[in-house]
Amino acid sequence: MEINYMANTHKRLKGRCTSVNAYYSITICCDFRKPLFANFLCARLIASELIKFSKNNSLNTICYVIMPDHIHWILQLNSSLNLSNLVRNFKNITTYRLNKHSGTHGRIWQSNYYDHKIRNNEDLIGQARYIVANPLRAGLVDNIKKYPYWDCVYL
Repeated sequence: MEINYMANTHKRLKGRCTSVNAYYSITICCDFRKPLFANFLCARLIASELIKFSKNNSLNTICYVIMPDHIHWILQLNSSLNLSNLVRNFKNITTYRLNKHSGTHGRIWQSNYYDHKIRNNEDLIGQARYIVANPLRAGLVDNIKKYPYWDCVYL
């Protein structure tokens, strides 16, 4: 039995279209919230793929943090890419790469994801702060400088 920790993305996004140059905060969880990224090499692989994916899909990554069982990511769409397709492609690529790296096969991600369209600069800064502070709130580190799996253009 699959446990869904996210709201049904398809129902939530029905009738919504993404906007060029808009900012979005995305959360993608591992399947069954498995802490796959507690492994240094797996987390590093995801970070590397996120950067490559951003360049290859002409989008700006503003901020990200890779937690043990999920990722938070703020991005800006620079083209007319559909956000759902973009997230699906990212999941497909990272699933393939992580399975190849680990010598495994199977699902890495939950089928759904959460997104929030960022409305203004205050929201953007607030979301970035929230994302960067996630490892602190989770008790993984006592200083964000000690956490290796994040980046933010503002810091």
